[in-house]
Amino acid sequence: MLIGVPKEIKNHEYRVGLTPSGVRELVARGHKVLVQTQAGLSIGFADEQYLQAGAAIASSAEDLFERAEMIIKVKEPQPVECRMLRPGQLLFTYLHLAPDPEQTKLLIESDAIAIAYETVTDERGGLPLLAPMSEVAGRMAIQAGAHALEKAQGGRGVLLGGVPGVLPAHVAVIGGGVVGINAARMALGLGADVTILDKSLPRLREIDLMFGGRIKTQVSSAANIDDILRIADLVVGAVLIPGAAAPKLVTRAMLKAMRPGAVLVDVAIDQGGCFETSRPTTHQDPTYVVDGIVHYCVANMPGGVARTSTLALANATLPYMLELADKGWQRALLDNGHLRNGLNICRGKVTYPAVAQALGYPFVDPIEAIKASS
Repeated sequence: MLIGVPKEIKNHEYRVGLTPSGVRELVARGHKVLVQTQAGLSIGFADEQYLQAGAAIASSAEDLFERAEMIIKVKEPQPVECRMLRPGQLLFTYLHLAPDPEQTKLLIESDAIAIAYETVTDERGGLPLLAPMSEVAGRMAIQAGAHALEKAQGGRGVLLGGVPGVLPAHVAVIGGGVVGINAARMALGLGADVTILDKSLPRLREIDLMFGGRIKTQVSSAANIDDILRIADLVVGAVLIPGAAAPKLVTRAMLKAMRPGAVLVDVAIDQGGCFETSRPTTHQDPTYVVDGIVHYCVANMPGGVARTSTLALANATLPYMLELADKGWQRALLDNGHLRNGLNICRGKVTYPAVAQALGYPFVDPIEAIKASS
């Protein structure tokens, strides 16, 4: 199979879908890899390294999309990239379609096959291709939130860990999944007073044991969220419904109870955000203020630490790339139900229930769609 790796074009996105090490693995299995020139240069992967690993270099995205059978990316394809996809071409990347009707429409019109990293599952019920970026985003949420709390950035002027004689900041994390745990761990390490809210009592018990009682736990309810907002200096939104739009857990009216200069970091922004006042921002212009509350809603947060993120993501995605390339996408998806859960769009049909429901498309069973495209 000929695999294409384009240069990412989203604002301040420096990650790359495949490392030179990954190229070597694919080439050793008899596949060909085409990498767009300078795709990994900004994070230390020069064209020469890809060439040494066995890849060829494409001079442009147009050339790469025209020739490749499978496109490997990091972020969702931008409109210009969607329009370069060919019928029957395979796209493997993050998609986050539920809050993105334009991208969904363009992918349907492309007649391509789109597999989303974020809905691939594993035997434990986890999301193995989302987890590495969730770990990064959770840790970055505290880093970004601490910076946003500085007075010069519009925040309250509060140091997360406090100092002797001065109380630390209070950090509230809504959601006890991978993002939430990593955010809590970072905040605790910096000396903050941390509370995690989650709907699951068994999960809260796990968190209590995990941190030895050093983190407060609370059931996530509208009343409890409202109460925590009144005392929080930094709130991290870390909720996820796989493949679906994030629920709006903090309304604009609730912001009035918060202290001026408090910070909201919405890690769920890729799925539409879990705060009513959230809208996507970029690393170039990451924050804005609503009713005196600083919002940080960068949609590709892990791109800020692009080398670490690329290496973490590549560790997780490469086995699935090898399976798709070795078997062909149809056999790979029919053989592997967990990989098949990643199939969101197949030759003009929506094959992921949450996307179909969110955007009003008819849902087509993925197995039927795969067999129909044979």
